[in-house]
Amino acid sequence: MGKQIKIAPSLLSADFAHLADDVRKCEQGGADLLHCDIMDGHFVPNITVGPLIVRAIKPLTKLPLNCHLMISEPEKYIEDFVKAGADYISVHVECQNHLHRTLSLIKSFNIKAGIAINPVTPLNYAFDAAEYCDFILLMSVNPGFGGQKFIKSVLKKCEILSNFLETNKLDNVDIEIDGGIKIENVADIVSAGANMLVSGSGIFDGDVVSNIKQLRANAENVK
Repeated sequence: MGKQIKIAPSLLSADFAHLADDVRKCEQGGADLLHCDIMDGHFVPNITVGPLIVRAIKPLTKLPLNCHLMISEPEKYIEDFVKAGADYISVHVECQNHLHRTLSLIKSFNIKAGIAINPVTPLNYAFDAAEYCDFILLMSVNPGFGGQKFIKSVLKKCEILSNFLETNKLDNVDIEIDGGIKIENVADIVSAGANMLVSGSGIFDGDVVSNIKQLRANAENVK
């Protein structure tokens, strides 16, 4: 095994009428952080939660909150999410004119900074930005909606990125994968080099506690 496996349930698939209960189940299952999908209806064709909901979740848990900003002009909202309780923030390279500036802004608040890359976006962005990142998020579905099928071509991308980080002595940078992660395919994803595993329906469809434990077991059994 290489880097520590981190399981991040995606609250997009949680029951928002009983969000506190689902957060508690994530803790009971041994989740490492909670993933908050922030969508603005502009960069992606859906609208989800904003800083208000992140602020409401924060006192419910001791787990770090990982805010994935699928929004245009994210730099305008970084401070709002930090104040709401974000511990990790990722921004999409596709909507950034000044990526280094935005990553520096996130880090200035003493939280983890990352970039997110859509399935067909070139990895060159990650190569150039990696030294300024704490983690790199490879989307394995097209962002906007939960419950989509895993795009297998992202596995090759993940392998290339993992080799790049190792070659350039950037092993401290986590590789996060988001989209279509299930108990049955997580081993392939970890084998490709990912260690931060975001799963929505793969965790919240059925027994949350059991699903998290099985997801971790399958991930950590990879040699």
